Amino acid sequence: MNMDTMTLSPVKRFVETLDASLEKSLATKSRQAELLDRMESIDFPTTRTEAWKYTRVAKISKNQFYVNKAKLTSAESFFIKNLNALTIVFVNGFFAPEHSDSISENGLTITPFSLAKQSEIDALNKIEPGFDDVFSILNEAYAQDGFYIHIEKNKILSQPIQIVHVLTGENTIAQLRNLIVIDESAQAEIIQSYYTDNSINGFSNIQNQVIIGKNANLTIEKIQYENGENFHICRDKVKQDADSVFTTNTVTLDGKLVRNDLNIDVIGQNATTHLNGAYLTKDNQHVDNHTLVDHQVPNCESFELYKGVMDENSTAVFNGKVLVRKDAQKINAYQSNGNVLLSENASVNSKPELEIYADDVKCSHGSTTGQLDDEAIFYLQARGLSKSSAKQLLVSAFIGDVLNKITNKSVRNHIDAILLERFGWEF
Repeated sequence: MNMDTMTLSPVKRFVETLDASLEKSLATKSRQAELLDRMESIDFPTTRTEAWKYTRVAKISKNQFYVNKAKLTSAESFFIKNLNALTIVFVNGFFAPEHSDSISENGLTITPFSLAKQSEIDALNKIEPGFDDVFSILNEAYAQDGFYIHIEKNKILSQPIQIVHVLTGENTIAQLRNLIVIDESAQAEIIQSYYTDNSINGFSNIQNQVIIGKNANLTIEKIQYENGENFHICRDKVKQDADSVFTTNTVTLDGKLVRNDLNIDVIGQNATTHLNGAYLTKDNQHVDNHTLVDHQVPNCESFELYKGVMDENSTAVFNGKVLVRKDAQKINAYQSNGNVLLSENASVNSKPELEIYADDVKCSHGSTTGQLDDEAIFYLQARGLSKSSAKQLLVSAFIGDVLNKITNKSVRNHIDAILLERFGWEF
């Protein structure tokens, strides 16, 4: 590293590597220049940044990551078994047509942005990502690919859409911008899964923008199983219109540092929102879930349930906020976060929040953190279970509240198989 590079700010040094390895981004040259100008006044967040108080990103900011357009011999080992789905694969952030299905169905468009019409890319770039920090700006300026899904009015998909992301190689960065538009009275299930294949010190920086029309019903399942050598930051910005139902289930099972930001703008009356998350950690893993449900209109409901189980030296963060604006009367909003610590060195920071400016609402939140009940373990041992089996049964009952929200049996069986492989737990 030369002296000029050493004197650069952390953001400029980070960008310098990207500039050298990326041939083309989704952003136009003028838009990229505008975003790079914005970077002049920002830096990577520190623990003095309130939203990142308990999540240190120095291991990301001090690293050098490269764009790596690699190929896989096969991707089938990452597909969910017995799932009759339309499957799209990305490797290191680039569309992999050789592993993907050819999509031709009336009322449904699935297009990688690397193959999209310029009008579709322009439509993406006109939508504000909804986040204004260094990771969001880096993504917008340097996203190399992503997908555009459009489900037309009244279309009910007979199959789920499976989007598989695989990270491979050393110091690889994958930055994708994704746009999902589901029109009025349409219905769909989308499964986004993240894996690694011999990846060391990789970084996935993902942004999903979701627009849900009136009376539409969308479920997104998210499985995060990148290995403990990798970093993952995912931001979801969702706009939800009247009479719609949005459900998302996020299951985080591995990763060195995982940060999920999920912001929901509820802009239409009689909308229902379900946010569910399970995070199971060990080793030195760190998982941070930040959620915001912004109730902007009356007569809506939101339900939020996040649970975590931390073992060994792992740590977790949960910060969930429900915002009820002044004219958003008759809102029912419920939020719950529960955590179990399986070792003395594991820890969690939990901060559920309610910010309410309306007076006719029913809102509640709660947070609990503790260890497994010794009396319950003793009770189960007295009935013939080993101590490890007793612990597993209690963990299964605890985290099962979230996992049971996943109604797709193939997805649930896939997650159960990972839990058995990684933790030795049977659910």
